[in-house]
This record gives sequence, structure tokens and C-alpha cells, in this order.
Amino acid sequence: MNGTTGRALGRPGTLTALFFAAIRRHRELPAALRSKVDGSWRAIRHDELLERVRHVHAGFRDLGLVPGDRVAILSENRPEWAITDYACLAARCVDVPVYPTLPAQQIAYILRDSGARVVCCSTAAQVEKVLEIRDAVPALEQVILFDEGPIRDGVRSFREFERHGAAAAPRWPDWEAEALEAEPDDLATLIYTSGTTGDPKGVMLTHGNIASNVVAALDVLDLRGGECLSFLPLSHIFERMVGHYTMLHGGVTISYATSHETVAAELLEIRPTLLASVPRLYEKIYARVVEKATGGGALTRAIFEWARATGLKHLEYRLEGTPPSWALRLGQRIADLLVFSKLRAGMGGRFRFCVSGGAPLNPDIARFFLAAGLPILEGYGLTETSPVITVNPLERIKPGTVGPPLPGVEIRIADDGEILCRGPNVMRGYFGKPEATAEAIDPDGWFHTGDIGEIDADGYLRITDRKKDLIVTAGGKNIAPQPIEALLKTNPFIANAVMLGDKRRFPIMLLVPNFERVRAWAVTEQIAAADDEALVEVPAVREKIEREARKSFRDLAQYETPKKFLVLPRDFTIASGELTPKMSVKRKVVEQHWQASIDALYAEEHP
Repeated sequence: MNGTTGRALGRPGTLTALFFAAIRRHRELPAALRSKVDGSWRAIRHDELLERVRHVHAGFRDLGLVPGDRVAILSENRPEWAITDYACLAARCVDVPVYPTLPAQQIAYILRDSGARVVCCSTAAQVEKVLEIRDAVPALEQVILFDEGPIRDGVRSFREFERHGAAAAPRWPDWEAEALEAEPDDLATLIYTSGTTGDPKGVMLTHGNIASNVVAALDVLDLRGGECLSFLPLSHIFERMVGHYTMLHGGVTISYATSHETVAAELLEIRPTLLASVPRLYEKIYARVVEKATGGGALTRAIFEWARATGLKHLEYRLEGTPPSWALRLGQRIADLLVFSKLRAGMGGRFRFCVSGGAPLNPDIARFFLAAGLPILEGYGLTETSPVITVNPLERIKPGTVGPPLPGVEIRIADDGEILCRGPNVMRGYFGKPEATAEAIDPDGWFHTGDIGEIDADGYLRITDRKKDLIVTAGGKNIAPQPIEALLKTNPFIANAVMLGDKRRFPIMLLVPNFERVRAWAVTEQIAAADDEALVEVPAVREKIEREARKSFRDLAQYETPKKFLVLPRDFTIASGELTPKMSVKRKVVEQHWQASIDALYAEEHP
């Protein structure tokens, strides 16, 4: 194995201790949480948050919940999600976040496997899913609805539940002291990994697992208050740890986006100073900037290309610690005035930095944003590691890497290239699955991530691919598909891409067009089609998309280069089973869905 890297951290605390400390430290701030109510942003101050958590805690206790009981949260991001979570922690219960995009039968599996006694639902539509499968979940006793409106039989409104809790709260005068009796080793949450195959597994994360990650992250990320926009699902540990616990502890006001469709507009309303997102958002912003520049005439295109080249050249000197020439410094100021300042203004104009996780970030996009004065701190982790293992520090960003390990976290590279992690952030195990736990965590405490990577001379980790996603061609060549797929996602004509070819003669690429851009191009070429499915059947359209894809493959080895393309008539979706709830592609499902077309492609003569 390669050498271990990491540094020590003191004993982790608990999430309840972090919560009460944050309330007291930041109670003079204008808001802890904000959400839109009737079109206007409504603030919840820290003292109000504390009081509402106390009331919901009392409501749970009055239901007879005891430490260790499970409470499911089936909801989009909103203040009630946060209040319920903190109330569960205070009652020393275990909450079970559930993606609201899941169908009823998958929700039934999670509720049944976890043994949840209570489920809190965001909307009437989510309640209907629960009522549909309630008979299949024998442990479930109470359904609570966050939204106001008509209430079905057997369902309680959250407002009424809070009022009942307020009346019951005097029966637990020492609730805070009792909440602080939680130990770092106590179970805090069960998070069901979406998985790309088989049933999801419940990841058991303790107070100490997540609290250690929050404290270590704040040792690296200087939040200094400010505001963030929360839109990644709180059901996933990335947003929950970074955009929920860490932001509150760091004194950052958390504003909940109304929906994914409103994120762009609400960035301009909130003007956040911090943002946590998956790479897809940054890819879309970059593609939109490039599309606007290249579609704005020869002069606009020339100015953009010059500014980008100048900014990247200036960035090279910064990353190397070498002073640039006066001419380059002047060029950078002009480039900033003409191009980069407009990009920052389009994102609200106040960003100090952004955080990226959940999937690999294209290094070219990272460099562009950094050159534009919008540093993206790429990190790496998994649900099983609470989640952050490594992250780029703001003062020493190295694009193309995911940074060094957090304080207290160790990483090493196994002989086969797999990344191993050990530290206070590593899960207790998989709920009810001791064999799977033993397979994931070896006797020395090293968690086997399933990812392939390398550690450079500065201790920074570079991810090359998922171990199980590696393609081994019939000729014995190993290909890492993710970096190659990432090359395509910056192209304005391509929305998504999946590379296949394991045990085949050569690799191929499945391409999902950016239909908005392709339709606009088709109009200029006088190509008419009834719908998107018909559009991709037009030979000229397929050839255009394939030409755009090939532009990205100039630096690839011959054996890595996809030899054929399959242009798909639609994007991958959660409903089709091709995406996990956190938008990761299920390669095996995609391959199964398009098997006939893939086989036909391989049956053709080798190009």
C-alpha cells in the first residue's frame, strides 16, 4: 500500500452540543433560516428555532418515543425539515431521511427496514404515498404533514403537533440537559444509500461521526457568517452535513430554494456568499456562459476567448506562486471588467467560494471559475464517511484534485489503487447487515471506498474512477470512463454521456443531446422534426452531435477513444430507474434499457 496521509483531531462531540452552542453563539444574527412564504422571504431567528425545536421535541416525547426510536422525514428542503431533525436529536431518537422523489414501494422498504414509528411528510402528495403502503409498514404509528390544508384521517398537521408540543413542553423542563446526555457513539441517523444495484442499505452514522466532520470542515473552511442557498436534497449527507449542520454552526443564514427551477432566480434574490452543489450546476453555468459568448457574434466571441485565455494564464502564475508580468496583470484586470465580473454578477455578486461534491468536477471548469474569481473547493467523500474525506483549502486550491484529508481523517491507497479511509467520520456500519459491514470496513478500521485514486507529493488526492465502473476491454485495456464523460459535459450540445464497453472489443459512448441547443441549431439548418425522438433520427443531427463529441477526445489514447456513438432521444431520469435520487447514473440500468441498440451498434462493422 501507499503511505498514509492525514492529521489528528481531538475527540468528536455530538450534534446536540453543536446545535445548542450555535444557537447561543449566533442568536444576535438576523436569521438562522429563511424560506419563501407567499412570495416573500420569511426569517426564523435562532431563538425562534430553539423554541420550535423544543416544542417538536416535546411532541415526540409525548408520543412515547424513547432514545433510539426512528423518525422518518419524507420532505423537500424547508424549515420544518431542520426543526424535525434537531428535535429528533434532542429526543435522542434516530431520524431516517427519505428522498421525496422515491416511489411508494421504495419508501415502504426504507420505513419497514428502519422500523420507523413516525414519518413526517412535506406535502399531501407525499402523505398519499405513505397511506398507500401503510399496511406494509407495521411499526408505523404516526403520519405528520408539514403543509397546511385539509388533513386526511390518521394524519396530524405539523402546526397542530407543534401547538400540542408547546402545551406539553413544561413536562420536560430539563430537556436541554437531557439532550446533551447524548454520547458521540450514539446513533444519530440512518441514511439509506440509493445504490446502483439491489436494495438500499441503511448507513448508521453516529453523533460523533457527523460532529467530527463538521468540526474538521470548519477547521478548513472559514465560513465567517454570510448566507447560503440550500437546494441539494437534505436527504443526502452532503447537503445535510455541509449545508445544514456546518452552516448553522458557522453562523451562516440558510435560505431554502423554493424548487430546482427557481435556483437561478433565487441566487440573484439571496445573493449568497457560499454555495454547496454537485458539479452539474457548475457545468450548466459554464455551458451557458460559453453558449452566450459563442452565440453573440464574432466580436463577443473573440473578447470571451481572449479573456478566458488571459485569465487562465494569470491563474497559472497564481497557482505556481510566481508573480505575473505587469502586462498580464493589466490584461487580467481588463478581462475581469469585460467578462468575469459579469459572471459573478449573474450569480449574485457576493460569493466568497463554492463547494463541490458528489461527483467529479471537470478540472477545466474548476480553473475557469477560479480565474473568474469564483473559487470552487472540490471535495470528496461518501455517505459512509459522514461524508467529507478530503477538500481543497481556499488558500491552496489544486484543480484536478479533491484536496488533502480533513483533520483527523487518514487515507491510503491499496495495492489495486482503491482509496481507503479511516477516522472518526467512518460509519458504525450498515443497519442489520453485518456481512456487508465487514466487507466494507476491514479489521484495522479502514473503510474501502470503491473508488480508485492516487495521492500526490503534496498529500492531495486525485480520483480516477469508481472501481466497479472501470472498463476492461476484450483486449485487456483498462479505461476509466468518468473523466472521459466529464470532457463531454462542457459541450453546449451535450447534456449527458455514459461510456460503455466492458469486455467488448472497443468502447462506445451514449450521448444525451442538449435538446434546447440542438433544436435551435436545427432551425438554422432548416431541419424540421415533430419531436425530440424524431429529431435525433435525422442523420445530419446525429452527425452534428457526434462531431461535437469527437472534439473532446483529441488528447485521449487510441484505446480510450469511443469508436461509436448512440444518440439517445431522452435524458436519464429517476423515474426510469436510470438515476439515483442524488442524480448518479446507474450504468447497468442504462445498459439494460438500451441493450438492443447497443448490441446493434457492436454488430456493425468496426469503424
